[in-house]
Amino acid sequence: MVTRPEPDVSAFLKARRAALDPAELGLPAGLNRRRVPGLRREEAAQLAGISVDYYTRIEQGRTPNISDSVLDAVARALRLTDSEYAYLRDLTLPGRRTPTATPGAAPQQVRQGIRLLMDAMENVPAYVCSAAMDVLAWNTLGGRVTYDFAALEPRERNLARLYFLHEERSRSLYPEWEAGGEYMAATLRADVGRHPDDPALAALIADLLEHSAQFRRCWDQQHVRGLCYGVKHIAHPVAGELWLHYESLPLPSDPGQTLVTLTAEPGSATDKALRLLATRATPRPVPSP
Repeated sequence: MVTRPEPDVSAFLKARRAALDPAELGLPAGLNRRRVPGLRREEAAQLAGISVDYYTRIEQGRTPNISDSVLDAVARALRLTDSEYAYLRDLTLPGRRTPTATPGAAPQQVRQGIRLLMDAMENVPAYVCSAAMDVLAWNTLGGRVTYDFAALEPRERNLARLYFLHEERSRSLYPEWEAGGEYMAATLRADVGRHPDDPALAALIADLLEHSAQFRRCWDQQHVRGLCYGVKHIAHPVAGELWLHYESLPLPSDPGQTLVTLTAEPGSATDKALRLLATRATPRPVPSP
């Protein structure tokens, strides 16, 4: 059985060094040909303004008391995005991570106020998911725009499992399937950095690594993305082509839970398709998790 690797600062920083072009950073080509792409450790150290020995210890995870200023310098040297920098901080400063669920903890509950809010958004698909991408609750359109969550077993109501382990279905729904998979894996990596001890997240990553070659390929890229906002392109079997703006809104009073909304441009073909989809069937009751 494949087990989920612990978040690895060495693999992450090596991947980020490899992604950089020394010429674009104004570094000389050097007397010897580069055996691997990207920056050498000594070049990363030079750009960060620290010694090669200290940078090496950072990359090997041997700096328990690293300062914010040094992390800032490394992030600038490697041109890290905000999401990548947050992930690096999670790996190097574990004492500042967000507390997570413990084994044996009660299943997460979605507050009644959030359920009522989603129900009030009649023409906006919405759902609440956990850090492990389990779908905990949804409104009528939220259960129709991609998957019929009410018809699935609770364990299968998981966005990543549905995407990677039900490939035929997800490929038919998402025209940009490969790019979407890379984004989802990068989002999961950010979640692992924030919640390294979450048992549900650990089980999910292990399952995906074992059963999905596509997920393994995406995971090995060491990309990190924050789940925030963007546009989803969905090829719905009934409503047709949908272009939906998504917003991921963390619920501060419910750590680990995120409210996701999908909205269409007013008066657009997608807007009309959603309104038609909302009237096609009697809403199913949303079960409590």
